[in-house]
Amino acid sequence: MAKETIFSKIINGDVPADIVYQDDLVTAFRDINPKAPSHILIVTHLLLPSVNDATAEHELALGRLFTVAAKIAQQEGIDQNGYRLIVNCNYHGGQEVSHFHMHLLGGRPLGPMVI
Repeated sequence: MAKETIFSKIINGDVPADIVYQDDLVTAFRDINPKAPSHILIVTHLLLPSVNDATAEHELALGRLFTVAAKIAQQEGIDQNGYRLIVNCNYHGGQEVSHFHMHLLGGRPLGPMVI
């Protein structure tokens, strides 16, 4: 079993956050250090440390990240101009919290990704 994280504490209501969406599989809240006008984290309720830990049994929750991202982008008014979805994996991938999550960024031109 994975360890409790700051994200699981937000999901459970133990740590305050600006929650913009929550259901039985995911919670979405505004990033406290935004990199764009809209920067929202969409977090699974599963205690999966990273994408490396995902299996077929997690597909419903992981798919929900994308449908919720589209819904939030529309609510934020960034769906037509576009937005970026980012999933980081482990230290070299830029993952800071070991709890599977997606970043939704938009509200300004984000430019090309440097790969």
